[in-house]
Amino acid sequence: MRAALAAAARGLADVSPTPRLDAELLIAHALGITREALLLNHLDDPAPDAFAPLLARRLNHEPIAYITGRRAFWTIELAVGPGVLVPRADSETLIEAAIEHFDARPPARILDLGTGPGTLLLAALDHWPQATGLGVDASAQALDYARRNARDLGMATRADFRLGDWAAGIEGAFDLILANPPYIGMHETLPREVRDHEPGAALFAGEDGLADYRAIVPQLAPLLAAGGAAILEIGATQADAVSHLLVAAGFAVTVRRDLAGHARALIAA
Repeated sequence: MRAALAAAARGLADVSPTPRLDAELLIAHALGITREALLLNHLDDPAPDAFAPLLARRLNHEPIAYITGRRAFWTIELAVGPGVLVPRADSETLIEAAIEHFDARPPARILDLGTGPGTLLLAALDHWPQATGLGVDASAQALDYARRNARDLGMATRADFRLGDWAAGIEGAFDLILANPPYIGMHETLPREVRDHEPGAALFAGEDGLADYRAIVPQLAPLLAAGGAAILEIGATQADAVSHLLVAAGFAVTVRRDLAGHARALIAA
C-alpha cells in the first residue's frame, strides 16, 4: 500500500495541488473505509485492484468528489456526482458569516438560492436544529441530490426543495437568505477538473460574471423578514460591483473574507 500511495502521489503531482491526499482518499474509497482507518490500520496491506481505475479517472482530471461520490462541507457530508457543483471550502465563509450575524437570535426560516446538492441549506439547518428551510435550483438533477442528502442527514421534514429560477414565485418571509450563484465570466480560465467536468450552468454568468446577481438582488428585499440578512457568495474581484447592486436596492452591505483573505461573501441587511 505504501508504495502504491507514493507512486500515485507522484503521478498526481501535475493534476492536483494535494496529490498525496487524493491518493489516500482514492485507496480508502476502493477499500470501502475511511481515510483515517486507512492511515491507522491498512498501510501495510496490498493495494486493492479497484484502486487503478479510480486513479485513472483522477489522472483524467475528474474531481475527487465525483469519483468517491461524497464531499465534506462544514459539519456535514454530502452525496455529489456529475452534473452537480462540488461544494467548496470557500463557501463555508457564508455559514460563518450567518452564525456571526445571528449570534443572539437563531433564524427560523432559511432560503437557499442555487442550493445544488443542498450545500448551504443543509449546513445551516445542521447548525440551527429548530430552523426549517427551502432550497431552490434550476437543475432537477441537483435537487435529486439535495433531497437524498436531506434524507440521509435526517432533515427531510425540515428541508423542502423546489425547481425554480432563483426566487421567482417564492413567497413568505425568510430570516436568512443564502446564495452561491454562478459568478465566472464566460472567458475566464478554469482548472481542467472544473471546466471539463462540472456543470457550466452552475459556473458561468455572462460576459462579466454578474448576470445572476442582477437577477437575484431585486428579488431579495420582499423575501427578507425584519432583522434578516441575505448572504451572497462572490468571486474574489466582485465585491465592489455586487455591493453597488445591493446598495442600489437599499441594503447596507458588509464584506466577509475567506481564510485566504479574499472577499468571499457579502452580507446584505
